[in-house]
This record gives sequence, C-alpha cells and structure tokens, in this order.
Amino acid sequence: MTNILVTGGLGYIGSHTVVELQKEGFDVVIIDDLSNSEAFVLDRISQITGIAPDFHQFDLKDKQKTAQFFQENKIDGIIHFAASKAVGESMEKPLMYYRNNIVGLLNLLEAAKENQVDNFIFSSSCTVYGQADKLPIDESAPIKKAESSYGKTKQMGEEILEDFSAAFDKKVIALRYFNPIGAHESALIGELPKGVPNNLIPFVTQTAAGIRECLSVFGDDYPTRDGTAIRDYIYVVDLAQAHVKGLKRLISGENTSNYEIFNLGTGTGSTVLEVVNAFEAANNVKLNFKIVGRRAGDITAAYADNSKAENELGWKPETPLEYALKTAWEWQKTL
Repeated sequence: MTNILVTGGLGYIGSHTVVELQKEGFDVVIIDDLSNSEAFVLDRISQITGIAPDFHQFDLKDKQKTAQFFQENKIDGIIHFAASKAVGESMEKPLMYYRNNIVGLLNLLEAAKENQVDNFIFSSSCTVYGQADKLPIDESAPIKKAESSYGKTKQMGEEILEDFSAAFDKKVIALRYFNPIGAHESALIGELPKGVPNNLIPFVTQTAAGIRECLSVFGDDYPTRDGTAIRDYIYVVDLAQAHVKGLKRLISGENTSNYEIFNLGTGTGSTVLEVVNAFEAANNVKLNFKIVGRRAGDITAAYADNSKAENELGWKPETPLEYALKTAWEWQKTL
C-alpha cells in the first residue's frame, strides 16, 4: 500500500480527492487545521468509502509539528491543498494569504526533502494566467501579473516548486484548476464555505435555499455573450480523479520531466447567467438575483484547453454542467 498525505484533506476538493484515492487502494493520511473545513467531513468520507483516513489536526505553518509528523509517518506522496483561497478576501488580507499559502508550503517542502518524499502534487489555479490573451487557455500561455494576492500566492507556489524539483530531483505536478463545482453523488460531502460564500455555486444554492436573500451577479458590462463573466465550471469528482491520475503518473515514473503543469477544466466557458439558468432548469427552482457592479480582481473570461491533460494524463472530464449543478443542490438540501 502507498501512503499518501493529503493536506487540507477535509476541505472541498481535498475531501473528494481522499475518496477517489481510497477507492483506488491508496492509504490516505490527512493534515487539516479545520480553519476552512469541518471535522464531520472525516466521518462522511468513512461513510462513503468504508475506510477511516488517518487524521492529524495541526497548522502547516508550525514548522516543528510539520517536521515531527514526517519523522513519525512514512509518506510516499503528497497532494497539497491546504491554503486560503478566496480572491476577494485575499485583497483585504494579503499578509494572511502570503503567510498561510507560502510558509505552509515551504515547511512542507523542507520536511519532504528531509524525509525523501519524491512525489508532490500542487493544487494550483487558472488565476496564474490573469486575463489571458487568447482563449481557450493552454499551458504555454504567459503567466501575467496576477489580479489578486491569492493568485500571486499560486504563482509563487509554482515557482518555488519548479526550483525545488530542479534542486533536489523531486517529481512535481502543478494542476491548474478552473472553477470546481458540485458535490459527491451521495450528497455526504460538498462545498462548505464558512461565512459568506466567495464562489458562485454556493451562493446560488444558498439563495435557492433561502439562506441568502438575493444572488449578486457581479457586472453585466463585460464583453461577453450576455455581459456577465465567463468561467470554466468543472465537476469536483472529475477534478479529484485527475489528482489520482497525476499521482499514479509520478509513482510509476511516467512523467516526462521533473516539473509538469496540467490545466484541469472542461474546455467550455459558461457565463454567470448561463449557470443561473442551467441551475434553475436542472433543479426546477427559481433564483432571486440582481446585477451589481464588478468585483475587484475579477477577469472577463477564462476557460481551459485541456488537451494536454487528456493526451498525457489520460484524463477527460465526463460530467455535464447540469448534473454538477444538481449534485450541488442535493448537497445544499442535506445541510
């Protein structure tokens, strides 16, 4: 059995990835400080898979605890999710974002180096591209100055990992996600924002559930089909499965270089209003929404060219937008 550490493994994408790893026979160890997740997710993972992952609650910014964990646990690969992730919040609290997202990563990499852990998958983001010159965005697109502190931490994280892999002969894959949505088909795990959601879909589901009075659509004056911003919305389980494929690629030595990058998206962009309409149609509900001004740090459009992931990882997203939106609503109703 291969022992895989998943940091932030009780968070949204982390928990779905833990489930997919367990289904593939990996032994999973989770580190999570519960700053943006809930302890009950651990039980839900066990309900889905029948296997309780080994769980350690601490903050990766604690260098001593991180080093101690690696001395006490044999780890064969790391999937690193643990990070603060809200674009808007990062503009208000930049120092918190730099400390959380960079210091935690550095402590993790130092421990990996000391303990001969060779396989590392990094949860990156399409925010590293900023507003791309051409769409769809492929991995060769230039990395522009990020629009948010969050985006900058992902850019820095990638640069650190590129140097780390070169200096210490480690195998690293950076996965640049577009916009993850939906929940597990069991409705036992899903996106669980603390406080006011920053992502579109939880805001949609909370509005549909009456928790929020009205959904704010940020801007209708973008140069797009209907004036609202375009994003590439990818089903979270499809996304989780890409991490498993990436990990297997590293463990089996199929990687073509020590540092590889893959876009993870559907290859199709949807406007905010198209998502609102699709949600209403998929779930037979009406949403109360209003158009408000644009939000700082938001770009006009981003969607992926995912052909590299298909050709080299053997990964292709299979799930239609409507199904993903259906699972999001089922999850919200269980809450």
